[in-house]
Amino acid sequence: MQAEIQWVNHATLLAWMITWFGFFQVLLPVGVATAIIAIAVPAWRSRLTFAILSLLIAWRGTDAWQHFFARPRRSDWVIKHELSFSYPSSHATIAIAFYIVLAIFVARGALPGRAWLAPLLALLALAIMWSRLALGAHYLTDIVGGVLWGCTIVATLAACWPTNVFEGRTHASLE
Repeated sequence: MQAEIQWVNHATLLAWMITWFGFFQVLLPVGVATAIIAIAVPAWRSRLTFAILSLLIAWRGTDAWQHFFARPRRSDWVIKHELSFSYPSSHATIAIAFYIVLAIFVARGALPGRAWLAPLLALLALAIMWSRLALGAHYLTDIVGGVLWGCTIVATLAACWPTNVFEGRTHASLE
C-alpha cells in the first residue's frame, strides 16, 4: 500500500511538472525563443511564424470557447483547483497547435537531432494531455474537444497561409 501511495505521489508530481508546458509562464519564453530562431534563420521563418501564430490563436481562441460553453471543472482536482472553465482543454489545444506542429516541422527539417527531437515533442504533447487528466483538471471529453479545436486551428491556418508549410522538407538546418 505504501509503495502505491509513493508512486501516485511521484506520478502526480510528474503530471504537475508536465502540465506547466501549457501554462503562460513556460509558453512565453518558449514562444520568444521560437521567434528569435525564426528571425535568425530565414529558411525556418515561415514555419516558425506559423507555429507561433497557431499557439496564439489556440491560447486566446480556447479561452473564448471556454466562456461560450461555460463547463465547470471536475471536483476531484489534484494539487491546484483551476477556476477557469473546462471545455475545451486549452492545454490539449496548445499541445496540438504548437507542440505537434513543431514536431512535424522538426521531423520534416534537416536538423541534426530531428530523429529524437520530433518524437520528444510529440511525446510531450501527449504527456501534456495525460497530465490534465491525471491532475483532475479535465474530463476526457475536454481533452478530445481541445484536440479537435487544435486540429481545426492548424487546418484553417494552413489553408490561409500563403505557402504550404507542411509540404516538402526544409533542407536548411538552424546554422
